[in-house]
Amino acid sequence: MPLPRFHLTLAFAASMVGACLPLSSAVLAMESTTPFTQALAEAASGTEALARFYAARDYAPLWTGPGDVDRRQTLLAALDQVDAHGLPVARYDAAALRRGFAAVVTEGDRGRLEVAMTAAYLAFATDLSSGVLTPKSVDGGILRDVTRPDPALLLARVNAGGLDAFLQGLAPKSPHYARLMKEKMALEARIASGGFGEAIAAPKLAPESRGAAVVQLRDRLVALGYMGQNATMTYDRPLQQAVQRFQLDNGLTADGVAGASTIDALNTAPDTRLKAVIVAMERLRWLHDLDLGDRYIWVNQPDFTAQIIDGGRVVFQTRTVIGKDVPDQRSPEFSDTMEHMVVNPSWSVPRSITTKEYLPLLQSNPNAVSHLQVIDGQGRVVPRGAVNFAAYSARSFPFALRQPPSDGNALGKVKFMFPNTYNIYLHDTPSKSLFDNEVRAYSHGCIRLADPFDFAYALLSAQSADPKGEFAAHLDTGRETTVQLEAPLPVHLVYFTAWPNAKGTVGYRRDVYGRDGRIFQALTEAGVALRGVRG
Repeated sequence: MPLPRFHLTLAFAASMVGACLPLSSAVLAMESTTPFTQALAEAASGTEALARFYAARDYAPLWTGPGDVDRRQTLLAALDQVDAHGLPVARYDAAALRRGFAAVVTEGDRGRLEVAMTAAYLAFATDLSSGVLTPKSVDGGILRDVTRPDPALLLARVNAGGLDAFLQGLAPKSPHYARLMKEKMALEARIASGGFGEAIAAPKLAPESRGAAVVQLRDRLVALGYMGQNATMTYDRPLQQAVQRFQLDNGLTADGVAGASTIDALNTAPDTRLKAVIVAMERLRWLHDLDLGDRYIWVNQPDFTAQIIDGGRVVFQTRTVIGKDVPDQRSPEFSDTMEHMVVNPSWSVPRSITTKEYLPLLQSNPNAVSHLQVIDGQGRVVPRGAVNFAAYSARSFPFALRQPPSDGNALGKVKFMFPNTYNIYLHDTPSKSLFDNEVRAYSHGCIRLADPFDFAYALLSAQSADPKGEFAAHLDTGRETTVQLEAPLPVHLVYFTAWPNAKGTVGYRRDVYGRDGRIFQALTEAGVALRGVRG
């Protein structure tokens, strides 16, 4: 008899591995074959990869034959561990498959169970190696195309032997993934034991503060592992140092004062942290086929930092400003290759900014935004007096705007280019005061750097014995100059609100754009659940 969950598993496998097919004439002609073969062929016929695979092996079983015990137990044991990866347990449902084996009465039951096992294997292998979700379908700002494993190759791999090692190797190889798994288990244990304790009931606490709220602060820091057990009721030096360590790990201003943002972070419940970790694991699965490179640029948007990583070590880091949290201005997520930098850049104002922000100003006053040049279709500067700005709409305006190199140029003195269709790059800025803020989402989408000259020196150090002198020579001309990188560098614009630092401690960041919230909601809809957390 058919088992209730198997049709769900098969439907998922069909969506993952190929278009549905009608029952072939070959299947319909199999009425004289065994009930097992007939049931297997009919169950597999709805998915092209399954149908081809079993036909090629004359419908011999993989999981349900007398000699398949070890292979079957290996897969079921792997499926028992899917919750550790934050995957949707019910999608593969090892318990239901085991019940299926216990409930088999006829050879037809066995044939259908055979295909259900294969479908569960394909779904599990695909999800663990490349993620449960399709990023772009969750948020349009995640501009990543995830390569899914070829189901035919996954099926062929089952016959190749060493299934246990193969299944264990499907998860991301990054040490960050293993550290996130460890954090997931620790948070689940914390939730099971009652959480982090009493919330801190104070808007602000500072050194020399005393009382119940200080005790709450102390107990939270103890629960989070930032200080050992003690009985202090005073905001003393050890407590201040523990606050600073917490602030450093969580992207907060490390002044040792428990202000509003620090208390908010300390009061965050463990189930909220657990969601961030599960999302981070899913995000790493999306990067499974991405070659980061031995030396690369890593821009983690919620961390407001840009780093140069060399041999797994951070060799340079600077603060960043990212896009505003408004439609069309949020910084996207994608990877590309940095090819060159432009010293003393001109700023070609994006069309959207030209028509939405500057054209109305020019229509009111043709002399507005005088630092910008009006440029025609041939790239020539047009005198403002020759243009009737009021005669054009946003759609019909035929000119562009450009800011020549200057101290006040919106791009500052240098921009770093990885040519892409999204018109996103890294650059300097004259608005230096913004880097003093804890949350830095102010740009139109590009990434602004707090230390662009030092960033340039770090890039040029790979090709110049005097990177500072070479950069200064270009800068001092005052002319727009392109400097090629002899070894183009991969650049990865990412978005992790939970990420292990060099010490192995997982730090947490704000979900600036709400992307992780949308991802977790989609994972929930796919069947991912928080262990021990009631809805």
